[in-house]
Amino acid sequence: MKKNYLLSMFFLGAIFTLSAQEEPKKAVELNEVAIVKTKKAIEQKADRTIFDFSGQPSLNSGSVLEGIKKLPGLIASDVAGMMYQGKQLDVFMDGRPLNITSNELNSFLEGMPANAIEKIEIITQPGAEFPATSGGAIMNIITNKNAKNYLSATYTNSTNFTSYDHLRWRINNSLLLSAKNKYFGWQLNVGQNYRESAVWTSLTTKENSTTSILSNTEADRFGRTNFAKSALTFDIGNDRLLFNYDVNYSNNNSNTLGNGPGFITNDDSFTDALRQDFVVTFQKKFEDKSKKLDFKFNYNSNQNDFTLNSRTNNIAILDNASTQRLYNAKFDYSQPIAFSDEGKISFGGLYEALLFEAQNMQIVNLDYQRKTASAYGELQSKFDKFNFIVGGRAEDYNITGKTNTANLIPFKQFRFFPNASAQYNFSNSVYFNVNYNKKISLPSTSALNPNNTNYQNPNIEYSGNPNLQPTIFDNYEAKLSAFDYAFIGYNVSSAQNQVINRVLLTDNVVVNTNINVPQIKIHNFNVGMPIPYMLFTEGLKETMKMNINPDKMNFLYVYTAYQFHQIPEIKTNGFWMFNLMSQILLPKDIKFVANFNYIMSKGNYFYFIAEKPFNNTLDLTFSKKFFKDQLSVSISADDILNSNRFVFSSVGTPLLLANKNDTRRFGFSVNYKIPTKNKLAKEDPNLLNKEKKEEGGNILNQ
Repeated sequence: MKKNYLLSMFFLGAIFTLSAQEEPKKAVELNEVAIVKTKKAIEQKADRTIFDFSGQPSLNSGSVLEGIKKLPGLIASDVAGMMYQGKQLDVFMDGRPLNITSNELNSFLEGMPANAIEKIEIITQPGAEFPATSGGAIMNIITNKNAKNYLSATYTNSTNFTSYDHLRWRINNSLLLSAKNKYFGWQLNVGQNYRESAVWTSLTTKENSTTSILSNTEADRFGRTNFAKSALTFDIGNDRLLFNYDVNYSNNNSNTLGNGPGFITNDDSFTDALRQDFVVTFQKKFEDKSKKLDFKFNYNSNQNDFTLNSRTNNIAILDNASTQRLYNAKFDYSQPIAFSDEGKISFGGLYEALLFEAQNMQIVNLDYQRKTASAYGELQSKFDKFNFIVGGRAEDYNITGKTNTANLIPFKQFRFFPNASAQYNFSNSVYFNVNYNKKISLPSTSALNPNNTNYQNPNIEYSGNPNLQPTIFDNYEAKLSAFDYAFIGYNVSSAQNQVINRVLLTDNVVVNTNINVPQIKIHNFNVGMPIPYMLFTEGLKETMKMNINPDKMNFLYVYTAYQFHQIPEIKTNGFWMFNLMSQILLPKDIKFVANFNYIMSKGNYFYFIAEKPFNNTLDLTFSKKFFKDQLSVSISADDILNSNRFVFSSVGTPLLLANKNDTRRFGFSVNYKIPTKNKLAKEDPNLLNKEKKEEGGNILNQ
């Protein structure tokens, strides 16, 4: 009884403490944009969770990939993909799909510095205005801030090192410039990333109590990335015209030493990747500011070249290349409705064409075309304490292609994807939400690519699967949220023809590929709650008297989840996930953040079983601001216990896969906002184009 009483006290204390900080916010309402003085580290919205990166040194001291791996509820695995709270993630950047997955996505995110990111939205309930191909959930990476009415400049640097067999360095620099005047606004973000890393991998079999080694590898990797993101916006009367151009070039190489039964290898691999993205947007403005009409055209190209050469035999083992081109045109319209408080109706259309070509030894062995035409409509309404959203999206697919030996199985279908959401608001900050949506996920071109773009040796083989079929999802979710930070939720995602990574053993050769699984259900139960430390020192009564912002207090944020992958043909076990984030304000305004992640073993992650705990890491960060917050300095130590590793067995095989990266790193990060002498400096609250239901609002967004 006493234990239950104490648990209740902790929960109520957290809720009331957060309630106490619900003071009237100093905000100015300008054309639907509220400028709120205090930024939140985490925000729980009805359809998404928003993580602030720019103000969190514990997240932005390394690469984007390293930062997102620390987010509570997110799993990023090299062997099994990226998921959030049990939902497969489709990754967007500034509101536009990246259209890459697998190792290409990891390499792209690893090459971008996290201090170039403003925030990350994870949209767990994408509505009808988002493409139905978003699958289970969307991770939208938002890069930069608004431009201002004067020239502003921000320089950032992050320097880290790891020390295993020898020192390895990771250095990135970026510069953000932006300005606007009465005619136009512009923004330029340029940067580079240099990264040395190592990975040790072993593949073994265990049969009849006998363990046999198939392959041991040790890889030294060197990554070099340069990027530029630019934007221009022009006011044409009351209307607005926007241009965005992004370019990202990476040049990576790796030396891999491998050995196994009957072979020793010494190989060099080289990867060149060039990604370009151009967007033009026209926004029609109305006297009624709540009306919106946007027209947008997007062109994207992605070129990749991969070669693998043997130092031992002085021959080329692999020479693979691919080219992807994407054309996208869309329009979106919304206006308020008279019969509902805060209600609106939205509709729009899209036409998209994707062309993909893969080459092996300069011979085209995959020619893939995908054309999609779609239209959507959605109604949002509010009556008293209830919010309702009902919508639907119709999409017509024409997917064809051929390899050098046969035609692909065509996918020519017309499908309708409904969505519905209902929310009851107990107060402005406490609500209960239920949601349903049907989505589809089209196989990524990296999963379709029949050519290997990874290291291989006589016992390891990677290959895509050109005959993968789309996955259909039915997503259900219920969530109770309180004061942005505290929540409890349950969701289930039912998938038909789920695309998954599969590792199989054929004649002592490990084959890594992708397959369709007829039916999979993923159940996810999760809870998040802050616990103020002053509950222990001051007690509940004194805590309730305080008027506190959680971002300016000492607290422990607890996240836990239970995830269960239900696959009819095999017996599976669920697993628990834990994330503890402690924030302590030290003397001299030094902020100390400790982040601990742990995922229990013996659970099924699709067709993999975790033989040891994974995502098991303890990260520490000390940070301080100087010169009226113009200079931010942080010192970080990630995976200080050197416990982050992946050890999985593959269902239906005697295989054991072990992987260890040099994850224990130490470093510092500097962010300097170059001061301006313009005393009239004033931030424009809404310089840029903003997607509906999108929390972006920056010049590079869309």
